[in-house]
Amino acid sequence: MKQSSSVQIIVIMLVALTTIAASAWITWQLIDGNRSTPAGTQSVAVQSPISLGGPFTLINHKGEAVTDASFHGQYMLVFFGYGYCPDVCPTELANMAAAMDYLGPAADKVQPVFISVDPARDTPEYLAQYVSHFHPKLIGLTGTESEIQKVAKAYRVFYAKAPSEKPDDYLVNHSSFVYLMGPDGAYVALFRHQTDPKEMANAIAEFISGRRKVSLNSR
Repeated sequence: MKQSSSVQIIVIMLVALTTIAASAWITWQLIDGNRSTPAGTQSVAVQSPISLGGPFTLINHKGEAVTDASFHGQYMLVFFGYGYCPDVCPTELANMAAAMDYLGPAADKVQPVFISVDPARDTPEYLAQYVSHFHPKLIGLTGTESEIQKVAKAYRVFYAKAPSEKPDDYLVNHSSFVYLMGPDGAYVALFRHQTDPKEMANAIAEFISGRRKVSLNSR
């Protein structure tokens, strides 16, 4: 029994280390070379040598089929996580909600989206209840395992189910970036974990107004 517990702990540690390494790699890929970022915007990465985002077909929390094109015409603020997440997801979704409030009237041009990396448990019915705790505009998206894998790959999102002795009680390790996509569906910017909501709102407002331009390297 002790040996089994030790093996399980080692596996969990390896998964956690993999998550950290993957997140660090994505961060480096996204922000390396972006050393000219203005002071006060250290949590916003704009330039990117790799493409992010792409077509997807998923199910929203109302049980309706949606695609990436369903959100064209608005900026899309995207976070990947899961409804049973104990801390990171509620924190990031609360920050997104606060940023939406700070935007004021400009929030009409932004659609916050929560994409589940745990489709087995995050049914549309469960997501409908979950997203209602954060912001009235927040849309929850789920789908089949293959559909989630496809959209996660498009956004370079890492996620992995942690080992558990209980099939319905487990954690999912995942990267924790917030993505800002443009009205045309193209990548605009990335916000790191625990970016201040006011800072996030200010950056989004600058993109909407045109005061901050999207680098061609992020296309």
